Amino acid sequence: MGWYYRHSLLVLQNAVQRWNNHQKLKFVINFGDIVDGFCPKDQSLEAVKKVVNEFEKFNGPAYHMIGNHCLYNLPRHMLLPLLKISSVDGRAYYDFSPTPEYRFVVLDGYDISAIGWPHNHPKTLEALKFLGEKNPNTEKNSPAGLVGLERRFLMFNGAVGKEQIKWLDAVLQDATKLNQKVVVCCHVPLDPGSASPEALLWNCNEVMDVIHRYNCVKVCLAGHDHQGGHSIDTHGIHHRVLEAALECPPGTDAFGHIDAYDDRLSLVGTGWMQSTDMCFTP
Repeated sequence: MGWYYRHSLLVLQNAVQRWNNHQKLKFVINFGDIVDGFCPKDQSLEAVKKVVNEFEKFNGPAYHMIGNHCLYNLPRHMLLPLLKISSVDGRAYYDFSPTPEYRFVVLDGYDISAIGWPHNHPKTLEALKFLGEKNPNTEKNSPAGLVGLERRFLMFNGAVGKEQIKWLDAVLQDATKLNQKVVVCCHVPLDPGSASPEALLWNCNEVMDVIHRYNCVKVCLAGHDHQGGHSIDTHGIHHRVLEAALECPPGTDAFGHIDAYDDRLSLVGTGWMQSTDMCFTP
């Protein structure tokens, strides 16, 4: 499968036009990798600005999260202001409520990561130590010799840190009190049934343990694994990994919108993005 970088901007332009024509959409959200990892570094800044500007043409709020390809191009202290993620100490997780009934929780899947932070940053050092323990290969993006779910211990993945875990728990507590339905969004997938083992968050089990303490989370959405996927976990939570615009040959699209109801989210896909009804107990 080829990757079609330049065509992706056209896919985005088509998407924004379609979203604006819809007229009832509350917001748009980008699941990361706003720019390609092989983009020449002297062009990275302008490339990110160009894509962000296309999102800004949507008639409403546009939200972003960081992916590994973004971090190959720009350190997070430069990336977060461009993506309009208001940040304390470089953190890139936040939540918002487009309607009183729903809350969207955006996780930072590269909170603990060997990419994006300064080389001597405690989070970089923690990530490198973790990879050293979990992946014996010299090339830390190689899963050679790793078996099953161990294959997620690669440098292009990351983890949610302890502070973020506490924050997530508090947000889900609050959403439960407010009787809100929660959609968790993360660039890196959280459920093995929805993505290949090589594309999973390092500590997906720990994150899902927190999520499973509550009944408010109905759907988890992710990117990263370009082919897309869908699973329903043991607690009835839907995990939908979205197909990447990067995989679209010229003349095709991959985007969608979600219609929200009391008992389901209905993803209406265009082109390569598969439509999906995600039903749940209100």
